[in-house]
Amino acid sequence: MDYNILRDLAIIVVMAKLCGICARKCKIPQVAGEIIAGLLIGPSVLGWVQPTDFLSQMAEIGVILLMFSAGLESDLHELVETGPKAFAIACAGVFVPLILGALMSFCFNGFAPIGSLEFFSNVFIGCIMTATSVSITVQTLKELGKLNGKTGTTIVSAAIIDDVIGIIVLTVLIGFKDPSVKPSTVLLNTALFFILSFGLGVIIYRFFKKIDKESPHTRRIPIFGLALCLIMAYVAEEVFGIADITGAFLAGIILCNIDDSSYIDRKMEISNYMFFGPVFFASIGLKTQIDHISISIILFTIAFIIVALLSKIIGCGLMSKICGFSNKDSLRIGVGMMTRGEVALIVAQKGLSVGLMDSVLFTSVILLIIISSVLTPVLLKILYKNHSIEGTV
Repeated sequence: MDYNILRDLAIIVVMAKLCGICARKCKIPQVAGEIIAGLLIGPSVLGWVQPTDFLSQMAEIGVILLMFSAGLESDLHELVETGPKAFAIACAGVFVPLILGALMSFCFNGFAPIGSLEFFSNVFIGCIMTATSVSITVQTLKELGKLNGKTGTTIVSAAIIDDVIGIIVLTVLIGFKDPSVKPSTVLLNTALFFILSFGLGVIIYRFFKKIDKESPHTRRIPIFGLALCLIMAYVAEEVFGIADITGAFLAGIILCNIDDSSYIDRKMEISNYMFFGPVFFASIGLKTQIDHISISIILFTIAFIIVALLSKIIGCGLMSKICGFSNKDSLRIGVGMMTRGEVALIVAQKGLSVGLMDSVLFTSVILLIIISSVLTPVLLKILYKNHSIEGTV
């Protein structure tokens, strides 16, 4: 055994926590601090820790567990209650950033033949922009007392649906990037996996429901839940050739409405918070190459951030207006949907692992997360200023 691994893990855990605390005090997401920690201790700055296959594998487990938790935190009942309006807003919040992001990337890199790796790499830039992190928005709406209003509920529901659609887009895009694979095969495998997950999901849900009723809050429930997450991630990647995080996310969706879903999530959170989460986010910093940043990358980053922010406002805001929301509520929904966080990082990490993204572009994603997380609360507070009555639909 190479005992340098133990030293590296100790450095990662401590530095990630210290930088995470500093980030939280600066009112930016803690994950941004953990990424910066990886950047500081990595080869681009201090050189204390070098990227290794072992760390990459630990990071992959971390991203699988994070997506499992994201699925567990979803609420299917809320998604059904908000109905087609939230779904329509989410679709616009995915496809407008996807299209505008891809066009922006094509403008910088030049148009490539459809079906080539360069073509899908440009489209992938738009795919990163599709993700929405609603945690900052939720906290702001809570402070303003607007979370349970029609607008607040729509934002939360649309953000959940947004991530589901974004994961599907990512899954299909990763399948298409291999020129030897037929598009029809990718679509068929994706459809088959979702159909299989739905069919078996009903049986699995009832199994967990039965265990939950007979032995509530017992350790076997999160253990079985973790096993389900891992096996679905394996089946997705190895059997159907789609992203492992898709399987992990669907495992969480299957269990999200059992009584002990929050109990499972809390148990998963311990390992995520203590170990796998910091390793995953720090590994992003380790792989980020700031020494290769050029003027063209800086210009690309500026355009990336502007397009990512505006595309959510345009897509979600316009669709909200079409769905009957007032002008101001439509703008609130658009602004509320523009934050980015863990899912954007997960998508970017997956793109890097399959060769759809250059590691130097992680800087663009990190800055997008920081800027959107700071800007969104400020804009929402301005939009809700002197507003005492929730807008109607």
